[in-house]
Amino acid sequence: MRVLVIGGGIGGLTSAIALRQKGFAVDVIERDPNWSVYGVGIIQQANVIRAMAELGILDDYLDAACAFDRVDVYIPTGQKVASVPTPKLIDGYPANVGIGRPALHKVLGDRTRAAGASVRLGVTATEWHDDGEGVDVTFSDGMTERYDLVIGADGLYSQVRQSIMPDAADPRFVGQGVWRYNFPLSGDVGSMSVFEGPTGLGLVPTSPTQMYMFVTTPEPGCPRYPREGLAKVMRDKLRGVPAPQIQELAGEITDDDGVVYKPLEVIFVAGPWHRGRVVLIGDAVHATTPHLGQGAGMAVEDSLVLADELAKGGAIEAALTAFHHRRFERCRYIVEASVRICEAQLSGTRVDQATATKDMFEVVSQPI
Repeated sequence: MRVLVIGGGIGGLTSAIALRQKGFAVDVIERDPNWSVYGVGIIQQANVIRAMAELGILDDYLDAACAFDRVDVYIPTGQKVASVPTPKLIDGYPANVGIGRPALHKVLGDRTRAAGASVRLGVTATEWHDDGEGVDVTFSDGMTERYDLVIGADGLYSQVRQSIMPDAADPRFVGQGVWRYNFPLSGDVGSMSVFEGPTGLGLVPTSPTQMYMFVTTPEPGCPRYPREGLAKVMRDKLRGVPAPQIQELAGEITDDDGVVYKPLEVIFVAGPWHRGRVVLIGDAVHATTPHLGQGAGMAVEDSLVLADELAKGGAIEAALTAFHHRRFERCRYIVEASVRICEAQLSGTRVDQATATKDMFEVVSQPI
């Protein structure tokens, strides 16, 4: 079976690795000729550790990450009120990691190529024709190839989704934005630290020397901020946070180019996730907010489940239907539970972060 993966991000690359494990021929195309990622971190929890083990890349992955086994919860004044142990799903390995996105991207990209997948950068699929027996794809560089399956792993604004599901709803802005910034690792941050309050905030170690801050703030009207002056805007967003350790860090936010801001949007496709021999995974079909730290985790799990169903050797339609059945409720839970936290923050309601985190771990600890 020949498979085309559209999108060279986390979902696309883990799909390529998983499919190569099963013996499929895989081409990956990525529209960005530089294959760049923005330089902040990402939280990856126990279910992702388990998935990386299944992909056969766990040791390389952990070498690039910072491990921790709990989530520390603070009230707005900066007092720690809970330390939530997080479940380990692989004996002898950590429960969670923080990892820099560039470091994660390098691990996945290197392993994709080492697995024998073809990766073509600066290339898009300009058109495709699914005749029921295969998909003929024309690329922006003039090449034409025929595939048994096309995977749309092209993110929140997926062009594949727009093509095969023109009636699907557009991504929905949820009223918040997220701000991220890297710092030298503080000595008292030994795990993920979450601060409750109307301004959602956390600190995540990503290496022995680095951590990043994430901040979720109300953003009525979904404003767009110019790059110049962005550090000051982020500092101003933190003025109402009384925790002294956060105020100390806020003074270090000085580099406009180091600030990563993103309005928070979600999408969840309630119907089938495929049309014929074209299927969607990850943010293209179930983009969530970051409140539970599971957006990338759901994409990685998608990759494993899709490869598993395809490897059973049945009809494509049956495999894609089974993939959807195995993933639907789990992904819906993550999207809906994350949005509930967002809505509570916007309304000024106190979020019981410890309970929300515990409930999420119970769900994602279940087999995929």
